[in-house]
Amino acid sequence: MSNNNNIFSDVAKGLSSLSISSIADTVNKRKAEGTKIYNLTIGDFNPEYFPIPKGLEDEIINAYREKLTNYPVVGGMPELLEAVSSHIKHFGNFDYSSSQIITGSGARVLSYLLFRTLINKGDKVINVVPSWNNYNYIQLCGADEVTIETKPENKFLLTADELKPHIKDASLIALNSPSNPAGTTFDRGRLKEIFDIICDENRKRKQENRKLLYVFFDIVYWLLTFGETKFINPIEECEKAKEYIVFVDGISKCFAATGVRVGWAFGPEPIISKMKQMNAHVGGWSPKPEQIAVAKFLNRTNDVEVYISNIKKELFQRLYLLYECFSGLKKKGFCAEIIAPQGALYLSVKLDLIGSLDNNKKSIESVNDITTYFLDNLGIALVPFCAFGADRKSLWFRISVGSCSISDVKEVCNILNRNFYI
Repeated sequence: MSNNNNIFSDVAKGLSSLSISSIADTVNKRKAEGTKIYNLTIGDFNPEYFPIPKGLEDEIINAYREKLTNYPVVGGMPELLEAVSSHIKHFGNFDYSSSQIITGSGARVLSYLLFRTLINKGDKVINVVPSWNNYNYIQLCGADEVTIETKPENKFLLTADELKPHIKDASLIALNSPSNPAGTTFDRGRLKEIFDIICDENRKRKQENRKLLYVFFDIVYWLLTFGETKFINPIEECEKAKEYIVFVDGISKCFAATGVRVGWAFGPEPIISKMKQMNAHVGGWSPKPEQIAVAKFLNRTNDVEVYISNIKKELFQRLYLLYECFSGLKKKGFCAEIIAPQGALYLSVKLDLIGSLDNNKKSIESVNDITTYFLDNLGIALVPFCAFGADRKSLWFRISVGSCSISDVKEVCNILNRNFYI
């Protein structure tokens, strides 16, 4: 038998499937076999419970009926760039003009374009985990990954002390808030400390005429915060940081529009301009009808506010039911830790079942055993933090509620209360 690996480039050979995708495959297989599974794994939305905004849907349909189906402008339709500029100013006090914004077919392609724009082979990239799988972008660029694994006592968010030992000679830092998978959000003090360090490092590099340190800041969940928790614009805490940050955002999470594929990035104009130039060759733009539709919807600020308020209420209701459930189990002496939800659609739960016996009296010895126990015995699918770059022995799991009805969540809580044990 021939070795197919000889066909592929070194970059292709180095790529691996997303860990979460393999879990999803297992869940889908069980469902196809007729097994009832409560799927708390996927960072997506069931449109039955979380439809995209009606106004956005109508505008997409109208754009296709108006036959706006030729090529879009490479860097983004002008009306969308203007709408994004107004949108991020209104909701987050981000002050960026159209020339400092690029649109693309979702956050992923823009993230890749950013890495390709800034990173050379052998460059040092700081990847803060657990987080979305940025290591794939690092690998595609041939860069050297420096991993910082955050701690539960810090709500799985980076601290300045954790950053300091790794900042020398780094070219890029990947940050995310609200966090996927943790569902937690930076506070003002911690964010200021981090960006003060970054700005001080770049001040020294400018004096020495060295390559600057940039920040890739994934903020796709920034409008989804709960209660008194608010997303903090780091530029408000450290004005000089604006020179060094590229934000990546879009409609996928805040508007439950993961399949519509419209995202944007904003940052220093020279970087954005070069990303646009690269995208001309990659072709990673959003369809023109969707761009026109999103532009029109974003300009309806009141409709946007109403939709965001409603989706936050629906997400928090689900997350809080689960938070209360696990908190109750912990009070009864069961082996669960839980972090209160602050943002996104996720909940962080520690399940220390190592040494326990499953329903077949077999000892649970690993994270994979815990995942399998929940799936096989409880019909509940969870994702371990190791799927997001954390240590393989980490007992923390992500719970995602975008695909669940309220009744589904209540039934999950009933199952947990009946079956959870030390």
